[in-house]
Amino acid sequence: MATTDLTTAQHHHHHQPPPRSPTDLFGSETDDTNPLWFKPTLFLSQTFNPETYISDLRTFVPFQTLRSQLQSHLSSLHHDLVDLINRDYADFVNLSTNLIDVDHAVARMRAPLSDLREQIVEFRVAVEASLVKLQSGLRQRADAANVREVLELLLDAFHVVSKIEKLIKELPSVPADGANGEASSYEKSHLSNGISMQQAENESNVRETQSMLLERIASEMNRLKFYMAHAKDLPFIQNIEKRFQSASLLLDASLGHCFVDGLKNHDENAIYNCLRAYAAIDNTKNAEEIFRTTIIAPLVEMVIPHSSSGSIDASSGDELEADYQKIKKYIEKDCTFLLRISFRENSGFHVFDFLANSILKEVLLAIQKGKPGALSPGRPTEFLRNYKSSLDFVSHLEGYCTSRYAVAKFRSEAVYIDFMKQWNLGVYFSLRFQEIAGALDSALAVPNLEVAQSSDYGDVNLPALTLTQSVTVLKSLRSCWSEDVLVLTCSDKFFRLSLQLLSRYSNWLSSGLHARTSASRDGSTGSGWAISAAPEDFIYVLHDVKVLVTEVTGNYLEHVTKVLSSCPADVLEPIKQSILLSGRSLENMVPLATQSITKTLVAKSEEDLNQLKGITATFRMTNKPLPVRHSPYVSGILRPVKAFLEGERATTYLDDATKRELLQSTVFKITEQYYELASEVVANAKKAESSLLKIRRGAQRRGGASSNASDTNLSDTVKISTQLFLDIQEYGRNLAALGIDATEVPAYRSLWECVAPADKQTTISF
Repeated sequence: MATTDLTTAQHHHHHQPPPRSPTDLFGSETDDTNPLWFKPTLFLSQTFNPETYISDLRTFVPFQTLRSQLQSHLSSLHHDLVDLINRDYADFVNLSTNLIDVDHAVARMRAPLSDLREQIVEFRVAVEASLVKLQSGLRQRADAANVREVLELLLDAFHVVSKIEKLIKELPSVPADGANGEASSYEKSHLSNGISMQQAENESNVRETQSMLLERIASEMNRLKFYMAHAKDLPFIQNIEKRFQSASLLLDASLGHCFVDGLKNHDENAIYNCLRAYAAIDNTKNAEEIFRTTIIAPLVEMVIPHSSSGSIDASSGDELEADYQKIKKYIEKDCTFLLRISFRENSGFHVFDFLANSILKEVLLAIQKGKPGALSPGRPTEFLRNYKSSLDFVSHLEGYCTSRYAVAKFRSEAVYIDFMKQWNLGVYFSLRFQEIAGALDSALAVPNLEVAQSSDYGDVNLPALTLTQSVTVLKSLRSCWSEDVLVLTCSDKFFRLSLQLLSRYSNWLSSGLHARTSASRDGSTGSGWAISAAPEDFIYVLHDVKVLVTEVTGNYLEHVTKVLSSCPADVLEPIKQSILLSGRSLENMVPLATQSITKTLVAKSEEDLNQLKGITATFRMTNKPLPVRHSPYVSGILRPVKAFLEGERATTYLDDATKRELLQSTVFKITEQYYELASEVVANAKKAESSLLKIRRGAQRRGGASSNASDTNLSDTVKISTQLFLDIQEYGRNLAALGIDATEVPAYRSLWECVAPADKQTTISF
C-alpha cells in the first residue's frame, strides 16, 4: 500500500507543466516545474543506465545545469517521501504491532526445511556411491573388451601364421629354370610329340596352382602385417616376429621363382596371380626388378653391351638411334604380354610401372655404362641427335599407356626424371650460342667489307646477298631454328639469341654509318670498315639490308611461327611483333647508307664546284668581252654521280627506285652547294663594285674630270653574272640528261634568281 501511495504521490507531484515560450529551452532553476529535456519517468525504466543518460544530456545541457536539476529532483523526492510517511503514519505504527512472534513462526517453518535438506544430502551421497560403482564397472567392462580384442587379434595372428606356414608347405615343386627352358624349347620345336605337350601342360598347371597359392599366402601375409602393426609392442607378437620373417623370406623366394618361371614361359595366368600377390604385400619394386633383370637386361645387353664381362663395341660410336630401334622391336616381341597384363582395367595393377622402373631404368643404365659419350653435350650435333632419339623412345614407351593417368604416373617416376636430367640442355645451348654468335662476331670484326664467295653459303639456300657479314647473320638466324640445332624446350633461349643476332648486326651497321656521316676517323668501335669503304661498297650494304628486311619479315618470320605453331596465340603474337620490330630497326639503316653515299658523291662534286671561285679573277679588272660559253668545270660537277649510278654495281644491285632516290638526294645537296658558292661570288663582286664606285666618284669630285670607270666596273659584274648564268644553264641541261627537272629543285630556282638577267628572272629555260 505504501508503494501504491508513493507512486500515486509521484504522479500527483509531476503534474502537467504549463506551456513555455519557444525560447525557453532549459527552464529556470527557481521554477517549480521541470524543463522539457528532463524526464523523471525515465528513471523508472528497467533499462535505465545513468552513464548513458548523462552522456546523452551533456551534448546539449551544461553540466552545472544538469547537476542542479538532479539535485532539485532529489530534494523533491525526499519531500514527497516525508509527506507520504506523514500521511500514512498510522499504518507504519500498526506494522510493528503485526510483527509480534515472528521468530516463533520462522522456527516453525525452518524445521521441515532442515529435514528436507538432510534427506537430499543422504540421497546425493547414495547416488554418488552408485555412480562410482557404475563407472568402475564400465572401466572393467572396457578393459575386458580391450583385452578380449587384443586376445582375438593375437589368436587371429597365430592362426594366420600357422595358415601361412601350412600353405607354404603345400606349395608344389616346380622344375628348375634350366629344365623349364629346355622343356619350353622342346615344346616349340616338337609340338607333335604328345609326351612333350603333356609335360608342358603339367608344368603350366603346376605354375598356375603355385601362383594361386602364393596369392592366397600374400593375402594372408597382408592380414598378418595389419595385426602386427596394431600389436607390435606385445611380447606374443615379438615372439612370432621370427616366424613372420621366415615366412616372408619363403614367400619372396617362392613368389620370385614363380614370377620368373611365368615370365620365361609367357604364362599369363601365373603372371596375373603373381602380380596380385605382389600388389597384396605392397612389394611392387621386387616385381619390377625381377622383370628388369630377367627379361629386359639380357635384351638390352645384346644391343648395348655394358656388363663387366661384356666388351663394349667402340666401332658403333655413341649414336643411339639404331639401338633404340632394336630395343623397340625386342620390347614389342618379349615385353608386350606383361605390359598388356599390367594395364588391364580394374585389375589393381596401376601400382606397377614396368615401363619406367624396368625398361627405362635398364636402358639408362646401359647408356651410362656402355655409351657415356652419347650423353655428353661436348659434341652438340651428335648430342642433339641422341636427345631427339631418346625423346622418341620415351614417347614410344608412353604409347603403351592406356590412360592419361598412366602417362602422368610414368612421367612422375624418379627414373624418368633422372633420365631427362641426363641431357644437359643448358650446356648444349651454351655451346650453340658460342658457335652461332661467335661466327657472327668474327665476321663483323673484320676491318673491311668482304664480298661473299660461294663457299660462304655452304649448303644453305640463301637469297642473293653480297657481303660475307650479311651471309653470316642470315645463316646464324636460320641456324637458331634449324632441325639440326633447335631444341623446342629451349626455344625461348634460341628466340632471344636470334633477336640478339639482328641487334648485333644492326648496331654494327649503325656505328659504321654514323662514323662515316660524322667524318669520324676513330675505328676502335668497329666502324673502321665504313670509314675505309668506297661509295660503291655501300651499294652492297643497301642491297643486303633490303634483302635481309624482306627475308626477316617474310620467310624467316613464317618459318619461326610454323616451328612454334603449338604455342598459344598470346605467346605467338609478341614473338611476331618482336621479329617485325627487329626488321624495322634494320630497315632504319637504309637512310643512313643512302646518306653516306650522298655525302661522298657531294664531296667529289665539290672539287669541280670550287673552280667557280676562279670566275671572279677571270673577269675582274680585265677587258675580256662578255662570255658566250659555259665554263669547263660545269661538265665535271655531275660526273661522279653519273659514273656512280651507271657503274656495274649500281646497275646490278640497285633497283630503279633506290637509284632515283640516290640521284635526287645527291643533286639536291650539290645544287645547294652550287647556290651557296655562286651567291657568295655574286655578293663579293657587288661589294667590290660598290667600293670601287665610291672611290672613283670621290676622285671625280676632286679632279672634276669625267670618266667611264663606273661603266667598266659594271661591265665586270655583268660579265661574272653572265658567266654564272651560262654555267647554270649548262648545269640544268646536265640535270635534264640525268632525268632531273631543274625547276623542281628548290636550290636551282634560288640559283637562277641569283644570277639570271632581269628580263629572264621569271622563266627558267636553257
